Amino acid sequence: MKTLVTLVLLICVLRHCTAAPVGPSAPQDGCCNGFNTTKIPRKRVTHVAKTPSGCESQAIVITTCLKKFCIDPNQQFANKQLALFKESPSKHGFNLKPCE
Repeated sequence: MKTLVTLVLLICVLRHCTAAPVGPSAPQDGCCNGFNTTKIPRKRVTHVAKTPSGCESQAIVITTCLKKFCIDPNQQFANKQLALFKESPSKHGFNLKPCE
């Protein structure tokens, strides 16, 4: 019984330590909790989309190989990225290569 309790505690500690931190602007379940103001160069962007309509706050989610950014939809650069991505990602210099 003592071993089982120790094992469960160890698993809980390891799970907590290895969980990746989620910032205030990282999308969870497709929705965003806050906004980021970082302008991401198109050559790093792999995908651009709006959050689902069921989300409390609407945002434009810009995805790179490393991270997803929630951008305020009132930011002009984010709307431009979204429009260009919808039009033709390859034509406008977005990163369409598979992430490694």
